[in-house]
Amino acid sequence: MVVGAGIVGLAHAVAAVRRGLSVVVVERDEHATGATVRNFGHGCVTAQQGAALEYALAARGEWLRLAREAGVWLRDAGTVVLARAEDEHAVLAEFAEARHGDVHLLDAAGVARRVPAGPEVTGGAWLPLDVRVDPRQAAHAIAAWLAGQGVRFLWSTAAWSVEPGRVRTSRGEVTADAVVLAVGHDLDRHFPDLAEQAGVVRCGLHMLRVRDPRPGTPIDPAVLTGFSLLRYAGFGDCPSLPAVRARLTATHPDLVAAGLNLMFTQLPGGDLTIGDTHAYGRTLDPYRDEALDEAVLAETARLLGTGPLTVRERWHGVYAASTAQDFLVATPAPGVRAVAVTSGIGMTTALGLAPRILDDLLP
Repeated sequence: MVVGAGIVGLAHAVAAVRRGLSVVVVERDEHATGATVRNFGHGCVTAQQGAALEYALAARGEWLRLAREAGVWLRDAGTVVLARAEDEHAVLAEFAEARHGDVHLLDAAGVARRVPAGPEVTGGAWLPLDVRVDPRQAAHAIAAWLAGQGVRFLWSTAAWSVEPGRVRTSRGEVTADAVVLAVGHDLDRHFPDLAEQAGVVRCGLHMLRVRDPRPGTPIDPAVLTGFSLLRYAGFGDCPSLPAVRARLTATHPDLVAAGLNLMFTQLPGGDLTIGDTHAYGRTLDPYRDEALDEAVLAETARLLGTGPLTVRERWHGVYAASTAQDFLVATPAPGVRAVAVTSGIGMTTALGLAPRILDDLLP
């Protein structure tokens, strides 16, 4: 049984179906509405390191398979990292040397062949292993495919308690040989001591959807920037990264303090998903800082070399975060695994993580 129909829960259901198992998924909402549908849809494979890179590479293969089998909208077009300063070029050169062929450096012309960018962009890098999905479609497509494989979904069903071999829900008791609790930051609603010991808090992020500023010019890759270099672990060992951090902190202290990952992806209809800034706490305030959104809009327009961007939607996403680990895997009771991706890379890694969890959980 899986509790939670976000990408982490769905990944465990997919892994179980691949093994020929009978699966029940319990989800409190009538469809996925959390972090799984409120993100960039970016399979950010190359910028990971350690176990996250291992899971991301495995997840990439599963995403490609689900695109064929489940009709998940997917673009296998990689990521372009845009560089606007010499220290950013230096980080990308160091990263390319460390990754032995998985990173291709680009001059300004090479960037222009892949991404329309403003005159401040002087080059960058292409990460060909990355993929891109539509987060508004992917979870629903996977759930529909799983239902067609015989998975039973209990939508609009709250899980009240998780115990060995059973989950008490708002629709009665459901039994199973093994239970995966994949409720993200709401782990503290079920096992508060576990969440506290693991340092799990909520990360609130602000994102926007803007009208396509360059109609007729599709942007297939995901697009990262110098701010992104500060957010992904794969860049962490690059000797020039402290120089990037120092410069951006000096020029944009408010954006660095807000954890800006200046990036964007294009939705199937052409609009761009842009963002994002971050805030952390066990309980998040509901208020949005308009100044941060205005800064993100201005920086994105500069990046693209366009005029002001037209906002179509704004939203506040929430995911589990921890400074102690990227992945929380715990056994709060026999036959139960609590699983959360606590680093904002659930779409990137969950489909690769889940088979490892089942290897350990199932006899």
